[in-house]
Amino acid sequence: MRRWLTGVALGAVVTTALLGCTRPAGVDGDLVDDWAPVAAPTVFTPASRTCHPQPQDVGYLSAYAPVDCAQPHRAETLHVGTLTDVDGARPPATGNAGMRTAFDECDRQARTALGGDWRGARIGLIVVFPSPRAWTGGARWFRCDVHELRGLDTPIPVRRTSSLTGSLDGSSPLRHGCFNAETEGDDVTEMVAVACTARHRVEFVGVWEAPAASYSAFLKEAGRAHRGCRSRIARFAEVPDDGNLQYRVGTIFYHPSEREWRSGNRGVQCFLWSSDRTLTRSLKGAGTRALPIT
Repeated sequence: MRRWLTGVALGAVVTTALLGCTRPAGVDGDLVDDWAPVAAPTVFTPASRTCHPQPQDVGYLSAYAPVDCAQPHRAETLHVGTLTDVDGARPPATGNAGMRTAFDECDRQARTALGGDWRGARIGLIVVFPSPRAWTGGARWFRCDVHELRGLDTPIPVRRTSSLTGSLDGSSPLRHGCFNAETEGDDVTEMVAVACTARHRVEFVGVWEAPAASYSAFLKEAGRAHRGCRSRIARFAEVPDDGNLQYRVGTIFYHPSEREWRSGNRGVQCFLWSSDRTLTRSLKGAGTRALPIT
């Protein structure tokens, strides 16, 4: 029966051909020339200026659930960039050129969006790459995510209900100001933030950009970081940047972690330290009368 049906169909086709039946109007006989071409596959790219419930180290699509920045969140994407001419079967790792390129762009974009250097404030920056699977599929984007930190010594993301965009314009409660330092010998164990009008002995003066070097070499040259920070103090307090500065005031600095350093962050956070007297005002522009040689 199956063979017979096939034969009948074939006979009908032959008969039609022999009779020379014409095609209906509008039919050209080509079965595929009017089909729309299949679109090229697209690669997912996240959106900028969006917020997220939690910070991410890797941009897994399954965990991508952006929220309005007016809703509770702990991370915010300020910028989404694209890497070009990047080799490798996996996303850039800590220390390689792709990571440093992405970090440099994120650093610039964050400063512009925030209104100041994020390293001078309670703000953290994370470069987020696609998952290894997405990277293999052609994704080359990177997210520049920021988050508010609880404190200088407690880098825990804070739950927010507003965007960080423009948060460092002018005077901002997020900017580092004055502190009291808890110490053990020559080591600072904690920096407790206080108002600059309250009794204190430490004040943030700026970020010193350390020269390129290995992380171990940087740690061995602590004196160089102190000298760099003294120059920041001189500029901040408007006192001579000379050999007598070390007799006017002490220095405390915080440096990036090894992972941050190898990713491109060379920013050393500098603080002046009044070891012999208590302060009740900011020393910004205070001059030599406020910082006499002792």
